[in-house]
Amino acid sequence: MRYRFDNTLARSTGRLVGWLAVTCLGIVVPASALLVWTDPSSPRSLSGRLTAVWRVSAETLRLGAVTGAPLRMLLSVLLGLMALLYVSTLIGVITTGLTDRLTELRRGRSTVVETGHSVVLGWSEQVFTVVGELVAARADQRWSAVVVLADRDKTEMEEALAAVLAPTGTTRLICRSGSTADPDALGLVSPGSAHAVLVLPGTEAAGDAGDAGDAETVRTLLALRAVLGEHAGPPVVACVRDERYRTAARLAAGPRGIVLESDRTAAGLIAHSALHPGLTPVLRELLDFAGDEFYLAAAPELVGRRFGDVLLDCATAAVAGLVRADGTPLLSPPPETVVAPGDRLVVVAPDEDSARWEDGRDLVEPSALAGHGAGPVEPSRFLLLGWNRRAPHLVDQLRRCARPGSVLHVVTDPTEQTPATPPLPEPRREASLVDGLTVTCATADPTDPSSLRGLDPGSYDRVIVLGPDTGDDADRPDHRTLVVLLILRSLAQETGHTVPVIAELADERNRALAPLGPGSEAVVGGQLTGLLMAQVSQNGHLAGVFEELFAAGGSALRLRPAPHYVLPDRPASFATVVAAARDRSECAIGYRCHDTAAAPAGHGVRLNPAKAGRRVWSRTDEIVVVVRDGAAEGGAGEAGGAGGSQVARVDAS
Repeated sequence: MRYRFDNTLARSTGRLVGWLAVTCLGIVVPASALLVWTDPSSPRSLSGRLTAVWRVSAETLRLGAVTGAPLRMLLSVLLGLMALLYVSTLIGVITTGLTDRLTELRRGRSTVVETGHSVVLGWSEQVFTVVGELVAARADQRWSAVVVLADRDKTEMEEALAAVLAPTGTTRLICRSGSTADPDALGLVSPGSAHAVLVLPGTEAAGDAGDAGDAETVRTLLALRAVLGEHAGPPVVACVRDERYRTAARLAAGPRGIVLESDRTAAGLIAHSALHPGLTPVLRELLDFAGDEFYLAAAPELVGRRFGDVLLDCATAAVAGLVRADGTPLLSPPPETVVAPGDRLVVVAPDEDSARWEDGRDLVEPSALAGHGAGPVEPSRFLLLGWNRRAPHLVDQLRRCARPGSVLHVVTDPTEQTPATPPLPEPRREASLVDGLTVTCATADPTDPSSLRGLDPGSYDRVIVLGPDTGDDADRPDHRTLVVLLILRSLAQETGHTVPVIAELADERNRALAPLGPGSEAVVGGQLTGLLMAQVSQNGHLAGVFEELFAAGGSALRLRPAPHYVLPDRPASFATVVAAARDRSECAIGYRCHDTAAAPAGHGVRLNPAKAGRRVWSRTDEIVVVVRDGAAEGGAGEAGGAGGSQVARVDAS
């Protein structure tokens, strides 16, 4: 019976209306009759009671209550049905319109009417970092907005951002759905009136080497250019994964566009962390908006003065270099460099307008200055486990910046793509210590404890663990890396010798899960790239400064032992440290304290401390300095010089 009834309802709308009418009459007429028959005041005759039943039923169904001749009653029913049809149709039209509008709003297809907002185009692993930093950067502005456009469901984007980000205060997060390469969809986020537009690198798929995502980024930039037209538009910061697309992206972005390369940037961060342990938390402190970061400060009153004298003249900021009037950045220039008209100083400060200039030479304590510098520099031995799209850039960075005579042993899984460049000479197992970087290659499974034990990781100075490309296993990008780290930790416990490990992670949430020992670091390349994009979008004039800072062979950040600058175990002001670094043609911008009891927040990193502040400098403290020559440590020059890079291949160890 239930089956036949359902089939009857499903056949046509007319049958559904008929059954609805029968059901209503079957309930209303008996109920009306019962109401009339139980009413003491109702007529006593049968015809009178039937007329009363009709009147009650008609009023209930809004069909009129006319009595008398059958024709009059029929016309009354017809008029009631017409009124009912009109009202129900009107309600249906209104309901449909409201439903369509609400559906459109839920789909994120309405136009954003904002001015001075930040626009983020695309969805990748950097989106949470970028949006979070944009919110932090504009926290001091009332009713600011960050608008995200991606080819995803609006509700899903809002829920994902809300789950990861902290409360945004007065900054509103607005999500819109649509293809970033569609000019009509781009018009929804009003890019012409935005403060800045950020184009995230496209999502990488398995086996495409990032080509599809980078091509999508170029298309997005072209669509953005079509929407803006002749209007100059806001600054545009884009990011591609493969350097082959960087030129095309620059052309598509236009004169106000800045294009970063995520793979090379991430590889450079890993190389810096391997060559100079401890730099990762320093970079995070410099690139986020939570504390002190780089700014450009105009100081016309300092024109004509020597840069070395200026280092001690800023009481509220740490001076790291200058930018010439033509935009050329000079980080940690020679102390005798003269500040020219139009030059701006590169400072580390809490905000753009906090630099205050006053003579700080009286804060220097000559008796606390150390009388010796760094000792002799020894070459290093690196073990690289894994291979991915960023690995060639990493090898190139190590080749350029490693100490002369250093060795890199590359171990790849047999299923991974093997290193294709540089050319491979005759196989050999032993690395000879010559000028430059000697690279040897082998195949083994790093997730196999016996294979990893055979590599003898304890004989190396640093172990670098690379994860697979995200497209190969997008849902579990760090699972293999975590397994390798567990095995390395177990081998270290067996031998009693811990080797610092530099691990590449794709997901920031896995940093807390990584079993890292003392001196080890986890580098989340996507997070640091997102921080860099956010910084450049808010301070576009600093793009050249960051490019100089991360370029191999250019100026660079370093962590130096504090006893190289001031006498240990005695109090001294930070101005004394700045003066000691100046005498070595370096710019001191902060320090890192390894004493967990006395260390400030942020892994012991303190940037831009007060120059008048005095503290006892221990032998384990490190000074954060900007050096002019970012090549091999100890001033040995670029490692890729006469010796070059040598590569060999061997069988599995």
